[in-house]
Amino acid sequence: MFEQTIHALHKQLSAGSLKASELIEAVLARCDAVEPQVRAYISLTPDLAREQAAAADAAFARGDIRSPLQGIPLALKDNLCTQGIVTTCASHMLESFVPPYDATVIQRLREAGAVMVGKANMDEFAMGSSTENSYFVPTRNPWGDLEYVPGGSSGGSAAAVAADMCIAALGSDTGGSIRLPAAMTGVVGLKPTYGRVSRFGLVAFASSLDQIGPLTKDVRDAAMVLQAIAGHDPCDSTSGDVPVPDYSQGLERGVRGLKLGVPREYFVEGMDPEVEASVRTGIATLKSLGAELVDISLPHTRYAVATYYVLANAEASSNLARYDGVRYGLRTAADGDLLSMYKQTRAEGFGPEVKRRIMLGTYALSSGYYDAYYKKAQQVRTLLRQDFQQAFTECDALLSPVAPTPAFRLGERLDDPLQMYLADIFTAPVSLAGLPAMSVPCGYTQQDSLPIGLQIIAPPFQEDVVLQVGAAFEAETDFHTRKPVLPE
Repeated sequence: MFEQTIHALHKQLSAGSLKASELIEAVLARCDAVEPQVRAYISLTPDLAREQAAAADAAFARGDIRSPLQGIPLALKDNLCTQGIVTTCASHMLESFVPPYDATVIQRLREAGAVMVGKANMDEFAMGSSTENSYFVPTRNPWGDLEYVPGGSSGGSAAAVAADMCIAALGSDTGGSIRLPAAMTGVVGLKPTYGRVSRFGLVAFASSLDQIGPLTKDVRDAAMVLQAIAGHDPCDSTSGDVPVPDYSQGLERGVRGLKLGVPREYFVEGMDPEVEASVRTGIATLKSLGAELVDISLPHTRYAVATYYVLANAEASSNLARYDGVRYGLRTAADGDLLSMYKQTRAEGFGPEVKRRIMLGTYALSSGYYDAYYKKAQQVRTLLRQDFQQAFTECDALLSPVAPTPAFRLGERLDDPLQMYLADIFTAPVSLAGLPAMSVPCGYTQQDSLPIGLQIIAPPFQEDVVLQVGAAFEAETDFHTRKPVLPE
């Protein structure tokens, strides 16, 4: 039963033919069987999960059905604060941090009656594209021979969904950290519009870019999870006070009559030929369903990765300044003065990638370089946003690859940060513009059967359009139904 979708399980739970306690036991047994190979979780919460499942059963028994997520086992990325449960951000710095409150999205999931399986692995402080930067252990992609990365930074969340160790998961996306792992593990990953979902209680990486979203087994499930977590939050000053539509309503509208743009800059030289072929076939599928394809130019795309890594690292430098060994988190005993304690705590508490980004960000913000780097990057960000605004005057949504390659082997890019950063080439521009986008499976490589993702991008707060296009594509294909074969 753990391989089923939220909407299929909700029908059984509502009808009484399945109990939430039976479902969570099946999921926990699945975790026992395959978690040692995949390593999708930092911590499992079986006692809490059983308690929440029992509460869901009692609610179903008295006819109290609150949400499609009631009784559904979910994984949560370990940068979402969970009251009384350790939240590490996959970092030695926060290895023993237990938040005194829930993130808003966690509070909303609790109110919906969801069941928490555990906290999913990630790149440390969400900095990475492979989930190899975790302080604890790298997560392995359930596809291939368990020697490939699952993408990052929400690789643990994506791998848990792909390996059926939960029914759905929450991740966070700063420059592609939901969409990349979704594409590389063959699941659906949705990054909402910046401000659609509250960031309160999300441990910050880059505050003007971070956004929480779902990773699920199909598009309808993504709509259901987004429905539960979206909406204005007075605790988050960047939360948009915009009405939340019923996302499940428009899933069967199809794409006939929609204009779908294909940005020519997103099909670049050096892209893996199987990725390009699968994405172009996916685009042709949508055309065959009645969509009109429009050739689009996003001329500033070539500057997006550089712009993203200046701005994201600058914000990371600022946000991570709070980890100094004084207020919470790791404190390293040091001989000498307070400055020595600061230095030693940060030297031991942060991993190599986090240190690299802090140093780059601090440099970009430093006196004499601020205008040349940070200010210039903000100006280019405006140009990128204007590119998208112009594109959406000509079309309803955009179609592109998620990444230029399928999943790469563990260790392959660890010594080449620039090559790792280029994984964000098609996802970072969307984040810089604050737009909603989703990855849906659109193919597999021939040799290793590694998943490939199609990215659907829409104007701000039009997640319903993203879901509509994704649902139409999914209804015509079976890529989302395929499962990796894992040794148990």
